[in-house]
Amino acid sequence: MDQNLRLILQQIEADKSIDRETLIEAIRSAIESAARKDAGNASNITVEVDPDTLAFKVFEIRTVTEHIEDPATEILLKDALELNSAAVPGNRLKVKAHPQDFGRIAAQTAKQVIIQKIKDAERDNIFEEFKQREGELITGTVKRVSHGNIIVAIGKAEALIPYREQSPRETFRPGDRIRAILVEVEKSQKGAQVILSRSSPELVRSLFELEVPELFDETIEIRAIAREAGSRTKVAVKSNDVNVDPVGACVGMKGARVRSVVEELSGEKIDIVRWSDDAVELCANALNPADILHIHLDKEQGNIQVVVPQDQLSLAIGKRGQNARLASKLIGWNIDIQGDSTGEADDDDALFSDAADSTDAAGNGPEE
Repeated sequence: MDQNLRLILQQIEADKSIDRETLIEAIRSAIESAARKDAGNASNITVEVDPDTLAFKVFEIRTVTEHIEDPATEILLKDALELNSAAVPGNRLKVKAHPQDFGRIAAQTAKQVIIQKIKDAERDNIFEEFKQREGELITGTVKRVSHGNIIVAIGKAEALIPYREQSPRETFRPGDRIRAILVEVEKSQKGAQVILSRSSPELVRSLFELEVPELFDETIEIRAIAREAGSRTKVAVKSNDVNVDPVGACVGMKGARVRSVVEELSGEKIDIVRWSDDAVELCANALNPADILHIHLDKEQGNIQVVVPQDQLSLAIGKRGQNARLASKLIGWNIDIQGDSTGEADDDDALFSDAADSTDAAGNGPEE
């Protein structure tokens, strides 16, 4: 019987990825529950399991007393002295118990306890494994779509992409391979719940890190991302090497690198702009390809006033204000864009007309 139990433990260890100590504790708890049921719930029962042989011993915890009032929890002093010569009234002793018909009476209880312990251990393992991976890019397979949520199989676990974390441009079917960012792992009554996202800006960052070696070795870095999932994303990049163009590195030869990211995002447009610590220059880059006539910073209000040629006002603002809105998120300032009513600008105001430096993955500027 012990040999069979050892074989069962080895199989569970391999199939469920549960360590042996946890399984032995599950067996100990099961035997303890069964023994308590056999002896009566009033008894204080403890069980010891030998980790090598899996042999177990059942003990009752009894209080030493000179006059017994509760036979289930107390032991006479003279009997206690036979077990421990140093026993005195008030001591608690472990007294070996011999449950009768133990297997028949409590087998079902033991089975239920073991099953529950294994399930709890599995849930804890999943939580610990994925909690450490929050923020990582996860690859899985779509298992099913239920009530607008996508259920993804990742190894032996399941993850969820809620509707709010999906891109409106995308549709997935069971069996499709999918990549997503692990945004949160939380415990619930049903176990660990792994939440993935296809709408997070960090998904864009991770995809570029896969395609651009210069990001991996930190020759260039992504300083900011502003995204409206399914529509357009702006990415600000900076080079740590004067000989490396950060925009060109992200675009790749003939646009190969950025095209791979765009394809993974189902055609979402991506603008790559050059980062600058100067808010004025960064604003001009972020609003490309519109010509900038004048930029004024209001640091007290946290606003940037931008003047563009009247005929480029809609270009700078973008369709439904998207270009201006993403540029504002990218630089962290509120942007107020106005057209130049005179249609003229002196040389000083045209200072920023050539400052913008960006690349659209689709070969187009912001939508009008």
